[in-house]
Amino acid sequence: MRIFYNFGKLLILLLIVWLAILVFLLGGPLSRTSETDELAKKLANVQSENRALTRERDKLLRQIRDINKRTSASSQVDNVIQAEIPVEESKFLDSTCEPSLQYEIYRRRAVRDTKELLNFIQGQLDIMLKSREKLTDANINYLKDETRNHGHAILVDLQKLKENDGYEEWRAQESEDLSNLVQERLTKLQNPDNCDSAKKLLCNLNKGCGYGCQIHHAVYCFITAYGSQRTLILKSSGWRYNKKGFEEVFLPLSNTCLAAEGSSKSNWPGSDNVQVVEMPIIDSVNPRPAYLPPAIPADLSERIQRLHGDPIVWWIGQFIKYMLRPQSHLKEMLDNTEKSLNLKHPIVGIHVRRTDKVGTEAAFHAVPEYMALVDQWYQLYELTHTVDKRRVYVASDDPKVLGECRKSYPEYEFLGDPDVSRTAAVHSRYTDSSLRGVIQDIHMLSVSDHLVCTFSSQVCRIAYEIMQNMHPDASDRFNSLDDIFYYGGQSEHQQEVIYPHARHSSVELDLEVGDVIGVAGNHWDGFNKGRNHRTNRVGLYPEYKTKEKLKIVKFP
Repeated sequence: MRIFYNFGKLLILLLIVWLAILVFLLGGPLSRTSETDELAKKLANVQSENRALTRERDKLLRQIRDINKRTSASSQVDNVIQAEIPVEESKFLDSTCEPSLQYEIYRRRAVRDTKELLNFIQGQLDIMLKSREKLTDANINYLKDETRNHGHAILVDLQKLKENDGYEEWRAQESEDLSNLVQERLTKLQNPDNCDSAKKLLCNLNKGCGYGCQIHHAVYCFITAYGSQRTLILKSSGWRYNKKGFEEVFLPLSNTCLAAEGSSKSNWPGSDNVQVVEMPIIDSVNPRPAYLPPAIPADLSERIQRLHGDPIVWWIGQFIKYMLRPQSHLKEMLDNTEKSLNLKHPIVGIHVRRTDKVGTEAAFHAVPEYMALVDQWYQLYELTHTVDKRRVYVASDDPKVLGECRKSYPEYEFLGDPDVSRTAAVHSRYTDSSLRGVIQDIHMLSVSDHLVCTFSSQVCRIAYEIMQNMHPDASDRFNSLDDIFYYGGQSEHQQEVIYPHARHSSVELDLEVGDVIGVAGNHWDGFNKGRNHRTNRVGLYPEYKTKEKLKIVKFP
């Protein structure tokens, strides 16, 4: 083993010496030649050699870190190997071969800021196009296309950075381990040793709203139950979607404790000596628990932040994962759906919202708006993958949407079920067939590679939350035509200013470093809308000048 260590040290030394020779040649005799073309050629060769050496160095560093991990019991060997890791490299490593929190935060921020740059530039060019200034339409469209192409190239570079940083295996394992830990905690909470004496939180599933809204209501109860360390009892008998109750469709939340009875009972918040506490809907809960979204648990916060780009989405996704475990007949139905539709990847899922919500909760968005984003995703994907056919799964409450897609975009393969769309109509929404249909749509959207929808829709947000359990980090696998992700009834979403900003118009905010902004939304043009807590002004501000201000709460 020591021979291998010495060989590794010698190889690193030889690489360094070779690099020094190259630098000497470039800075010595070559610098005196007058033939600039020859110099440029040699410079390119040196740069190529340097990149090759860098790759070899990184490969050696990964091998050394793996050896460190396998031989951690031998402190003498560990010290020898660790001494060979350069200082500039060691700040990104720790003894367990995991990325630092800062590395993951800055990597994701680079992706976010690049996207926001694209949004800003294209937003400004749209304004110029509408105002018919000096540039021709053709020139402006060319600039838009090239800006997008440049941006896609940057995003590819960043993705490759991630794929080659040596931590992909860690991310997959950490995702599994962290999820298993939370699922074990929820299982223990929901299966107390003695149901007769266990403290319980009672939640009525039949909130007066649709499926997505009701599931999010139940999740809010579940998070409150976890925060108050009470077993959640879900009242679902006579559920408007299935009269037999929630457990007819999904597995019971407990194997040992489903009874709502107790020696004492009160409404929220109750007290420690009350056995059963009943929750109101989130809109009227008072006092508001500190652990409501967007709060994440302090004991897991660093691990969640390091793993995931949107910690609150991951945290909510864990409760969704436990709650929506399908009964065998539902799982069979979902499996058969994938087979009957001949599901293949890559595929983008779109959720086109129509009927009763348009004009009240959400604005109308035409199919071309969705497909423009689908097209952009495929353009980026095809830079690094071969695609035999561009596929799209269409979920909608309007059966005409699928036909419109197929007619207008014949180069795409569209998957969908018009019968499901028909059951989503207002007059047939609260039926067993409608329930199966919405569950099918959510499932197909969640297993897609990318999601295009409106986050004003609870159905879309549930699909996105479930998607987080399909990948270590699926936080950027979406485009929303309206809202940013939010949880209905949540506490304020906040960002903290990291760069100052002087407003350029009356609709913008002045920002100072350290200002706290209450986020109202993203305009997808480089600007967010929010309220500056320091000045109490509401306006627009560039998101790249902020960072997320997470709400980290100590759960019991």
